[in-house]
Amino acid sequence: MNLSLAAHFAEQAAFCKAFGSPFTAALIDALGRDLEARGPTFDLVAEWPGSPRADAVVLRLTGALHAAVLTGRDRALAAEYPAQCPDWDAERTWSAARAFLVREREWVAAFIRSAPQTNETRRSIALLLGFLTLAQRFELPLDLLEIGASAGLNQCWDRFAYRTDTWSWGGPSSVQIDTEWRGSPPPLEAKPRVRSRAACDLDPPDLRRPEHVSRLRSYIWPDQPERLARFDAAVELALEQGVHVERADAAEWLEQRLAARASDAVTVVYHSVFIQYPPRATRARIRAAIERAGAQSSAPLAWLRLEPEAALDGPRDSSRLLVDLILYPGAERMTLAETDGHVRFVDTLVGSHSTG
Repeated sequence: MNLSLAAHFAEQAAFCKAFGSPFTAALIDALGRDLEARGPTFDLVAEWPGSPRADAVVLRLTGALHAAVLTGRDRALAAEYPAQCPDWDAERTWSAARAFLVREREWVAAFIRSAPQTNETRRSIALLLGFLTLAQRFELPLDLLEIGASAGLNQCWDRFAYRTDTWSWGGPSSVQIDTEWRGSPPPLEAKPRVRSRAACDLDPPDLRRPEHVSRLRSYIWPDQPERLARFDAAVELALEQGVHVERADAAEWLEQRLAARASDAVTVVYHSVFIQYPPRATRARIRAAIERAGAQSSAPLAWLRLEPEAALDGPRDSSRLLVDLILYPGAERMTLAETDGHVRFVDTLVGSHSTG
């Protein structure tokens, strides 16, 4: 058995507890014990070939179990999940989950071969700070290029309603985004004008296919109904707006798009919790494409990132996510805010420097 597996299970359980999902934490604790006891969990993942943490092995397993609940594949398991059993019991849940893992081993093994995909629409409130900053600085329309977009739910960021205790932005919307906002508000007087939207992903889910929507939904923790409801509303809005995500390698797609970018708009390349996943060579190509395009034209180019600080050349042990903006020409870098993976808060920062 990969010796880092047990540590990965323990780490993910602690993360779920800290981020407000006691149900998922208890389920992972049970999976971890089953791993050590060489039960069905061991049979499924003991010989995992890569890094368990990088591959999010635990989230693949919990996603498979949640998918079985959402699709009606296992009614006994569904009866123990929070949607049907608000007063869930960890032992009963695990008993049903273990029976499912034994009975449906081949289905689970096939499910966990695919990497988890998430569209955490709450991240858009952190990205909004960057978009409004750009709208304040440039009196030009925005041409948006999102890479690693998954199903593209955050393509509709300007059609969401944002609400905090200190400020609000956006009109009526079925998608309500809130968080704890610390520090100064974004430039709310700015009026972003989105002229075009395009996005790519290596394996974009098709929101018109219910099985793809169910799979995306399965990675949301079952005892967090507000996240599930926000996801459902965002899917409905994306379908209404005809959101489309191209199937493409991010580096190749970006090279082509930037080569044809307009001179009468701000081209905005943006992504959220994506950049740590592509191979090193792909990440280098993405950076090179942006830097090359930024140096070859006087038209504004912005690189807006919501990513772990460690993935932005920061300390490897940092748990922060940063809202980071680089403007070209000139490679002026601004770190606008910090947050966490679920954007439970946004803490605005002041600071900019040249990357050149």
